Amino acid sequence: MNPSHPTPGNAVAATRWLAAGSLLALIALCLAWELVLAPLRPGGSWLALKALPLFIPLAGILKNRMYTYRWVSLVIWLYFIEGVVRAWGDAPPGAWLAGGEIVLCVVLFTACTMHIRLRQRNARPRLPPPLRLRRNTPQTQPAHTAPFTVS
Repeated sequence: MNPSHPTPGNAVAATRWLAAGSLLALIALCLAWELVLAPLRPGGSWLALKALPLFIPLAGILKNRMYTYRWVSLVIWLYFIEGVVRAWGDAPPGAWLAGGEIVLCVVLFTACTMHIRLRQRNARPRLPPPLRLRRNTPQTQPAHTAPFTVS
């Protein structure tokens, strides 16, 4: 095997850890953003609670559950939309943090979809080649068989 190309198992592991890392980074960003870096109110805001739903898929991703990767790749778009809205409307410290949220959401989505694709590709059973019908010629056809045989 060529060492420059990753094996399927390594690629699956890489996407798994990329998804877990970007999810943890997104949780940290959401908490730091709303509590310390650029809260809506001085001293922090209740908007930090938006990080709580992100803890739900963390266990499933760390346990490598395929179902979790599937629904996270759909739910993450809510955070992406929030990042786009706040990048457009917030003042610069908040707008920069929203840009970071957008990037982390895209990374998480890409890691989840690649993880799903690679695992499904590796899980496909290898089927034998399809059966072909071969017409027996009069020279090779025994007298007691049908004109078609399966090879």
